[in-house]
Amino acid sequence: MPSPATGVARSSEPLTAHEKIKTIEQLGEIARSAQAQGRTVALCHGVFDLVHLGHIRHIQAARDEADVVLVTITADRFVNKGPGRPIFPENMRAEMLAALANVDWVGINRDSSAETVLETVRPDIYVKGSDYENPEDDVTGKIRTERDAVERHGGRIVFTRDVTFSSSSLINRYLDIYDPPLRDYLQKVREGGGSERLLRLIDKVQDMHVVLVGDTIIDEYQYVSALGKSSKENIVATLFKSREQFAGGVVAAANHVASFCKSVEIVTTLGGEDYPDDFIRAHVRPNVSLTPIRIEGRPTTRKLRFVEMGYLHKLFEVYTMNDTPLGETERAEIDRITSERIKAADVVIVTDFGHGMIAQTTIDALIANARFLAVNAQSNSGNHGYNLITKYPRADYICIDAPEARLAATDKFSDIASVIATSLRGKIDCDNMIITHGSFGCYPFSPKTGVARVPAFTKSVVDTVGAGDAFLTITAPLVAAGGHIEDVAFIGNAAGAIKVGIVGHRSSVEKVPLVKFVTALLK
Repeated sequence: MPSPATGVARSSEPLTAHEKIKTIEQLGEIARSAQAQGRTVALCHGVFDLVHLGHIRHIQAARDEADVVLVTITADRFVNKGPGRPIFPENMRAEMLAALANVDWVGINRDSSAETVLETVRPDIYVKGSDYENPEDDVTGKIRTERDAVERHGGRIVFTRDVTFSSSSLINRYLDIYDPPLRDYLQKVREGGGSERLLRLIDKVQDMHVVLVGDTIIDEYQYVSALGKSSKENIVATLFKSREQFAGGVVAAANHVASFCKSVEIVTTLGGEDYPDDFIRAHVRPNVSLTPIRIEGRPTTRKLRFVEMGYLHKLFEVYTMNDTPLGETERAEIDRITSERIKAADVVIVTDFGHGMIAQTTIDALIANARFLAVNAQSNSGNHGYNLITKYPRADYICIDAPEARLAATDKFSDIASVIATSLRGKIDCDNMIITHGSFGCYPFSPKTGVARVPAFTKSVVDTVGAGDAFLTITAPLVAAGGHIEDVAFIGNAAGAIKVGIVGHRSSVEKVPLVKFVTALLK
């Protein structure tokens, strides 16, 4: 029996499941040791959330191919399988697999793909399911790079063709992980062929050129721990721990859509000298270009939030901005550049935070020059409800939240469906609307379908900052591509569910995780 550290024979005493769980680096050492002894090493990699017969046969196929079988699992934070997934946390999944007699060693991959594991372990055989045999069917696009990593070290890929099951399908159908309204809704979408239709819609926007217009916001999080109340004043004292600074606002919004469309451009205003272009460019994806307009004598809008470390509770925030009306020369320059840059765009997305960039003349330029205009006008603590969507007399698509819709409709108490279809529709010429409503989900509207409701896909919220922007920017091209408004809302809810699991703008919503999320929901 090999030893836990090296894979070299020790005593005949069997290992416990816990003893078989190793780090990825230790698995690499085990593999080197076994191969030096002339033994072959096979690797299986996956989520293994609900171990079933298909998994057992898959691992048996690896055992038939090699002397040593290693299994690595995806860490919880990288499991893009929908709300409530994984069902079993990574340590439990590892233990379940380690308890199988056919598995020699188990590891938890704390990277986003299997490539790191393959480079470390360098297996002789990498065992994959038959659903990965055709690279065109792989939604992750990773099978080619994984094959390269295996073959680079003299290994080969073996595809298993035994009985197959889907953990996601079994969980969706037999485990009661969703609330009844969401469960019933997902079943209705499945029966209507929703999965294939939604994935086709996502692919339809991949060649689009998108221009975003709006305020850049520097979002800074100062992480603190509470010390207690000051003895002499009625304030809470905190101890500084660390800080993070993100390029937010229109920049963060652009990064979300950049994973779905071919090219993206940002038209935005920045302060005179405070944040160099290099700082902003360092925070955007490679296919995002930047057209900054510098406003001398003003700061780039910055929102500093003090965040309690333990549960990421935001204590209070401080704005740095100047949102007073710009001079005529500066305003004319913004409108000229905006008009120029949006003319060639397939989709123009306006992220209007109400912090001074977009005036009525800019709105006129947007309406006159955009082929397809998508708008969010945000009501936040910096504009006190003065920044209403009704300042846009026309748009092709608007996406705002329920409080913003009520403010714009001047209707505090009516049913939200009535607010959308009657009050709001009467104040803005727009045939496609989605009103997001937090834990209630969202309400898509078009004249053909009326108001519908798509339930929320997650109750697990880490941080809501930027969730609405992710929803807007990912759905706008889908509406422009002719997507059914309820299908668009489904994809938007998936994007929002992913975004609320991200702290600040540490990362963006990307196409592959979203496709996996949607696919897992509808299996």
